[in-house]
Amino acid sequence: MALSYKQKRRYALLLLVVFLPIYIIFAVAVMSVAGRAPLVIEFAIYVILGIAWVLPFKKVFLGIGQPDPDAPREEE
Repeated sequence: MALSYKQKRRYALLLLVVFLPIYIIFAVAVMSVAGRAPLVIEFAIYVILGIAWVLPFKKVFLGIGQPDPDAPREEE
């Protein structure tokens, strides 16, 4: 099932406004439970967690910054 451009924009907004703050709280909780690690390891874990959340949603975010391909084009 392919998502339309409008559906992609809505899902992307929902992910950024609702899911991302929840994921940030989850990531900070994971780091607090993990205990104190050397700074380099903590940084690497935060980078991995920062990239990992977007991988399942890559197709939703592709093309969002482009103009709507289904919109009628304006003639100049």
